[in-house]
Formats: sequence, C-alpha cells, structure tokens
Amino acid sequence: MIPHKQLTLAEVFDDCQNTFDNDKYQFLQLLDESINLDEIVPVSFVTHFHAKTGRPRKHQLYPMLKAFLIQRIFSIPTDSLLIVFLKYSQELRDFCGFDVVPDASKFTRFKQDFLMDLQSMFDRLVDLTEPICQRIDSAKASMLLFDTSGIEAWVTENNPKYANRIIKQLKAFKKATGLDDSYDPYKAAYSSMPSHAAANPAIQQMYINGHFCYAYKFGIISNGLGIVRNISFYNKDFLQAHPEIVIEKKSDSPDEDKSLADSKALIPTLKDFFRKHPLINPKTFLGDAAFDSVEIYKYLLQEASFEKAYIPLRNKLKIEGIDYTVNADGIPCCPKDASLPMKREGSKSHLRCGLPTMKFVCPKMKWKWDNAAKKSHRVCQCDSPCTTSSCGRMIYIYPEQNLRAYPGTVRGTEEWDSTYKIRVNVEKSINHFKDSFCVADRRTRNEKTLHADLLLAGITQLVTVIVADRIHKHQYIHSLKPLIA
Repeated sequence: MIPHKQLTLAEVFDDCQNTFDNDKYQFLQLLDESINLDEIVPVSFVTHFHAKTGRPRKHQLYPMLKAFLIQRIFSIPTDSLLIVFLKYSQELRDFCGFDVVPDASKFTRFKQDFLMDLQSMFDRLVDLTEPICQRIDSAKASMLLFDTSGIEAWVTENNPKYANRIIKQLKAFKKATGLDDSYDPYKAAYSSMPSHAAANPAIQQMYINGHFCYAYKFGIISNGLGIVRNISFYNKDFLQAHPEIVIEKKSDSPDEDKSLADSKALIPTLKDFFRKHPLINPKTFLGDAAFDSVEIYKYLLQEASFEKAYIPLRNKLKIEGIDYTVNADGIPCCPKDASLPMKREGSKSHLRCGLPTMKFVCPKMKWKWDNAAKKSHRVCQCDSPCTTSSCGRMIYIYPEQNLRAYPGTVRGTEEWDSTYKIRVNVEKSINHFKDSFCVADRRTRNEKTLHADLLLAGITQLVTVIVADRIHKHQYIHSLKPLIA
C-alpha cells in the first residue's frame, strides 16, 4: 500500500512556482532572453514617453513595444485580434508585462503620438545590426538595393466597384458615340480617375503590382541580404524637406508615372540615409531601369561612396566618334567583326592622374608561356589583324566620360548577371513586410498609423536579426517562425 502524504501550503506554492517558471513557452523565453530593450530603445524615446502628461500612464513603454513585436512575429493582422490573443493567453501577457490588456484606442494612439520616436528606434537598430550583417556576408552587406511600393488605404476609391463603374460608363459612351477601336476605355478610365482619394489628398493614385490603387507611397533600402536599412514615407513632410523634387502632372502611361517618381525619390532618399548613418559605406548599388539616367549615375559613382551601379538600360547606348563598334552592353567589338566582343582585362589605372580605366583586348588574343624569358606574353592569333602589334588591338575606356555605359562594371557579363539577381531581395523584403508583418490590408486611412505600422515592421525585422545572431542561427535573420514550432 502506497502511503499518503499530506502536502503543506508551502509545498503547494513551490510546485506552482516551479510550474510557472519552467512551463513557459520556449519561444517566448528565447525572445525574453535575447531581446534587451534597454539596448535598442533610444533614451529620447523613454524620456518622451515618461514626460509629464497630467496623469500617470496606465500602460508602460516596454510592454507596448513587446506587444507590437509579438503581433508582427506571429503575423496577427489586426490590433483587435492582438487584444484577443493577449486576453486569452497568460503566457503572452506575462511576456509583454501587462497587468491589464490595453484597448484598441491605446495601441492606435501610441503609434500616432510616438511616430518620430519609432523612427529614431528604427534608425538605432540599423546601426546595431550593421556589424551583424557584415559578419554574415560582407559582400552582400556592402550592397544597397532600392525599390518603392505603396500601402493601400481604406478608401472608397480602392473598392473594385469604383473603377468598374467608370469603365462601364466609358464602354457605354464608346458604344453610344460609335467610336472606333482606337478609343481604349481602360486607358481613358485611368486618365479620368482622380489623382488622389477624396478622403485624404495624401492618398495618391498609383500603379503597383499590376493594378491601380490609391495608396501611401514609401521607399525601402535594403542590403544584399534583404535586411532593411532605411524606410522613407513619401508624404507632405518629405516633399517639404526636399523642395528640389518637382511633382509633375500625370502622364498617359502608368508605368512611366511610376518610373519618373522613383527616379526623383532616389537621390533625396540616399542623402537622408547617409546623413543618418555616416558610418555605413556601401560599395555597390542595385536598382531597376527606372534609375537609368545620367544624373543618378553621376551622384552614385562620383558624389556618393558607390564603386559600382547595377542598373539595366532603359534606352540604347549611343557612343559615337570611335573607330570601332560597341554592342548593346557597352562592350567594344572587333573593328573587323562586330559580332566578336573584346575581352575585359583588368581595370587598374596606370595614368598619373589616377583616373580609372577599363581595358579590353582582342578576342583572339591568348597568353603564351615563354620558356626562355620564364614569363607569359600576349599573342594575337587573328588571321587578318587590325594592328601591327603582336599583342593585338587594345582599347582603353575611361568610364568617367560615359558613366551610363560603364557604371564601374561591364554589362552583359557573368558577374553582372549573377550580381543583379540579388536585387530581388528588396522586393522580397517589401512582400515580407506586407504579408508576414501585416502592413497591407490595414483598415485605416490615417497616415501616421500606416507610417508607424511600416516602421514597426522594420523594427521587427531588425530585432529578428539581433535574436538570430545571439542564438547563433543566422538562417533565421528573416523570420523567427521556424523556431515557434
């Protein structure tokens, strides 16, 4: 017979205490041990939050920030659903540090009141994560990728019925007036739609992801690893801070509207980035064809710190006044056979002025070993050489004379193709923000709220990088969800 033992009150308390301490979700315990808010929250943020308001704050700073991090790590789409999770999960409340769960208005007011503090917190995290990215992959960490997108606002104009009604009216107009097929109702609908939403002029008409919408436009800079480095919200404050940006009227092409806006936003965005992070010195820029302009190449390669710019051509190159042809990628071709591109051989300058040069040699030149001299020398194996030199024709290009054709690298090469593929990482980062961090489909038209949601998504990604580094698992720098299971 098993003897019974009467449990004392102290033993019951100890048992409950052990259960409380040891039965926590492992993932929340990992976050609690890896995230040090004292390190990542600026002192100015703490000072501003605890400034005298006439009454004590019911909910403290760190619990609110932890709640926002949990919301995005677990991809909780709305604040109301976050509140439900907090109310029904003791573990989440304990992790955040809530005695009482805030209501929805508290979360919204926090975003709006402390928007600039969230911006400073994001900028601080960028500096903290830069050494981590350099340790993971210094080559990709030295790249900057830029792209723009939009956050669709909760307005009438984004209802599909709104555009369909206009298109239906224009189709009826075409049929009633007997217009020919040159009249395109869809193109006419684009030109007749208002340039901004009636609820808020800052919600501009955009053409993103293959469809028209009314959205707040933003730009993201990431490195080659896909880790965000800068977030710019292109609102009225941004335009006032950069009076050099001239907003022109809408053209007939939605793609052209987007490319023009992107090219105008790039240089001011990069200037703001370098001003806030002077210790970050990227060497390579990757962008789409929207940035193919002489002004942008000049800024990237001569004014900024970039050594190479990978930007596809939007228009064909026009190089004249030379005795050889140049292909579509800017590579000189054999003077007697335009189908043979010359071979790139080094880029070191031997000029006294130190100007960089790009050297191209005859495509039929080969290196031959000389046993007597104990060194290799060039030998041109062309049947009809275009020069009397035994080494074959050599052409020196000075990139500064045509930065668009020679942006520190040569187009059409294997290096170009393999490097430019990395640009997709910034698009993945934007999609990650919209989908996993639930920035898209927010049912609000408030500019400050959407801006704060975007910054909180960036903060969550950078906190993810810090956590992955501290647990020595860099494969989780983009998402911690695999650790939840």
